[in-house]
This record gives sequence, C-alpha cells and structure tokens, in this order.
Amino acid sequence: MDETGPAGPLPYEGVWRFTAPAVDASVPQARHAVRDLLTRQGVPVSDDIAQALLLIVSELVTNAVRHAAVLSPVLAVEVAVGPEWVRVAVEDDHPYRPTALETDHGRTGGRGLLLVREITREAGGACDVAHTASGGKVIWAALPLKQAPGQDLPQ
Repeated sequence: MDETGPAGPLPYEGVWRFTAPAVDASVPQARHAVRDLLTRQGVPVSDDIAQALLLIVSELVTNAVRHAAVLSPVLAVEVAVGPEWVRVAVEDDHPYRPTALETDHGRTGGRGLLLVREITREAGGACDVAHTASGGKVIWAALPLKQAPGQDLPQ
C-alpha cells in the first residue's frame, strides 16, 4: 500500500545520516540518536519493531567499532523511513565484508551479524552487506513499520 499521494511523502518519511567516531561510546549514542529520531519524526513504528531496530543499530555499530576502527576511524549511521518500512545502515571504510557466523557455543562473541539476520527475518524484513564506492562496506537492515506479511521492503 503506497500512502504517498499528490501531496508528497508522509510527514515521517525521509533519510537521516550522521557520523560518529569508531569508539565504544558511539554504540549507546547511535542507539539513542536513532530512538530519538524515530520519536521526533513521529514514525508509526510498533514497540517490537523499534526495539528490534535499536538492537540492530547496537550490533552493527559495535561490529564497526570492534572490527573496522583500525582502517575506519569514523563510521556513518543512516536511517531511511518510507511509508511502510524503516531501514538502518552502518557504513565504514574497512574493505572486509563480514558473514554471519554459525553458532559456536564455546565462543562468547562473533554472533552479532547472525543475531541481526535472525531479528530481521523474524520481523519480516531484509538485511545485507554491500561494498561502497570508496572501498568500504555498508551493512543494512530494513524492517516493516508493522509486522505484516507481503510488504515491499527496500533493497
């Protein structure tokens, strides 16, 4: 269902981007910034989807801080909101393209991307990793504003 019409996009639609240093303190700061943005823009996101988005942001920023900071001292967080979906993305300049690791019960870490994929799948969304023109990568996850089967999500 496309809710845009002759008047243009809905008031909460748009794309917002901010950068942060690739340090541990950026994880809660990014999560709070995304939460505040969704609230300020009046995005009609369900509580479950909002919590999923915030967990995804935390995991993606944590991964960038832990694994890309040496080659990418700054990371970017982007939030894009359409009439029926919200997409969060974290971009860094490190060329390594991570893959979701299989669960290893002997390890205490290394499951962040696997968790992101599972949360996204359960919400009826999509996620992926892509190379950027600058040689880095962007990892994104798009979730429906409301959990309902058959919604079109951005690619």
